[in-house]
Amino acid sequence: MDAVRVALLRDVLAGTRWPAAARRFGLALRSSVVPRGGGLLLVGTEAYEPWHLAAHLTDESAWSGLPELAPTLVRHRVAPDDPAHLAAGLGRIEAAGRGATVLLVAPERPDSGLLERMHDARRAGARVLALDGGDPEVGGLAHETLVVPEGDAVDLDIVQHLVSAAAGENGGAVARGGPGARGGRAFRDRLSRLADRLTEPPPTRW
Repeated sequence: MDAVRVALLRDVLAGTRWPAAARRFGLALRSSVVPRGGGLLLVGTEAYEPWHLAAHLTDESAWSGLPELAPTLVRHRVAPDDPAHLAAGLGRIEAAGRGATVLLVAPERPDSGLLERMHDARRAGARVLALDGGDPEVGGLAHETLVVPEGDAVDLDIVQHLVSAAAGENGGAVARGGPGARGGRAFRDRLSRLADRLTEPPPTRW
């Protein structure tokens, strides 16, 4: 997402917790992958693959000059004819160890097989981060979490835009704001209109 649209989104969300929360999580992601240098593995659930976040992080990696931010998209199902950059299966998480970072994006509870692999990766020294709806097991597993509750005016896709932009920034001041400063229907309508403008495919094609 370009800087102008990120600024518009942050303006709409000013007065809520989301700009500051997403920036803190994005900076936690950046501080995990850049010093460790072991690679970023991005995984979703069986029903949800975070394609857009993968593309946006790849763009942020290029724009910020931080190759460590470019993720490997780990997939639950890989076909024999998939291109190399889309051919990483769940075994990559199982094999992750010290230096690696695993970022889970889970709008619903991950299946037990994925959670077991992530537990194995953490025990082997990988750092685990999660964007999810607040599942207790995910929260207990991850070193850093950002919970997007179901039914919130801001959904997981919007938060991913904010997080990827923050990860590519230079660590400036965290946006201020508190919950409820812009509540009600007018806020939801404004956010909905902006979200419609943000759903176009990102420049990087996957």
